[in-house]
Amino acid sequence: MDMKIRPRRLRSGELLRKMVRETRVDASSLIYPIFVKEGVGIVEEIPTMPGQFRYSVDTMGEKLVSLQNAGVSSVMFFGIPDHKDEVGSGAYAEDGIVQKALRRAREEFPGMYLITDVCMCEYTSHGHCGVLCGHDVNNDETLKLLAKTALSHAQAGADMVAPSDMMDGRVAAIRAELDANGYLNVPIMSYAVKYASAFYGPFRDAAGSAPSFGDRKSYQMDYHNSREGIKEALLDVEEGADIIMVKPAMSYLDMVTKIREAVKVPVAAYSVSGEYSMIKAGAALGYIDEEKIICETAASAYRAGCDIYLTYYAEEIAWYIKEGKIG
Repeated sequence: MDMKIRPRRLRSGELLRKMVRETRVDASSLIYPIFVKEGVGIVEEIPTMPGQFRYSVDTMGEKLVSLQNAGVSSVMFFGIPDHKDEVGSGAYAEDGIVQKALRRAREEFPGMYLITDVCMCEYTSHGHCGVLCGHDVNNDETLKLLAKTALSHAQAGADMVAPSDMMDGRVAAIRAELDANGYLNVPIMSYAVKYASAFYGPFRDAAGSAPSFGDRKSYQMDYHNSREGIKEALLDVEEGADIIMVKPAMSYLDMVTKIREAVKVPVAAYSVSGEYSMIKAGAALGYIDEEKIICETAASAYRAGCDIYLTYYAEEIAWYIKEGKIG
């Protein structure tokens, strides 16, 4: 048969397939989310996230060493405090759990890049992401506490802060606070395109952050909407966001592509707890090949346009890159 164009020519061998690969995955773009909690000697498995743990400050080093050995150099801290109150004071306390973890990690792991989640939900007694006025979150009052939290993280050694609360104007408030205190070079990775998603269920178990009433649909986005996500991303870039995040990843890769096309800053995608737990559950039942699914879902996020990938499988992916199974 006379065919000049045969796409299969470029699929004929492993070396050639890798040579012409359109999507590249690199361990330097991976971020591992780590849960730290008050206490001593704690390595506590999360029931809804098999293989993931809550660590105390004195034990988290074991995981950081393991990550470094795999080639993962960036982590994002989520704190689990002993005390919660109406205004989430543990989020911005000088001796807060994240602040203590940062100081320890900064001292013992100088080569790691330390990022912090900036939000109130883990620290408030009601589980919402800000200060309440009745049953509503008071947007503008919450901004003051978010800015205070971000500053406390920078002072404790954070390289980057990542606000996840979805309050209007939070990036501008945090940027102003950081700059006013001399932290001009601390970047902001904004959870700009964060949907009200059922995929967050296991995380709320892990962090103890489920709201005690209602839901978060008045501040997290409606998953039916895409133009709204572009608006949020553009607003945050205008306010000073250095990186824009889309969350979750798996069911929102269309948004990763749209945001990639809309902004001129790096784009991150967060493969959230529900995605992790679904893969774990399916693999435990023998329904799927865990390793292959991990590689495929990661590659799909990069193919969609993300530059940075936050995932609980960061360590495994880094090893798969070294082994030539993805990359």
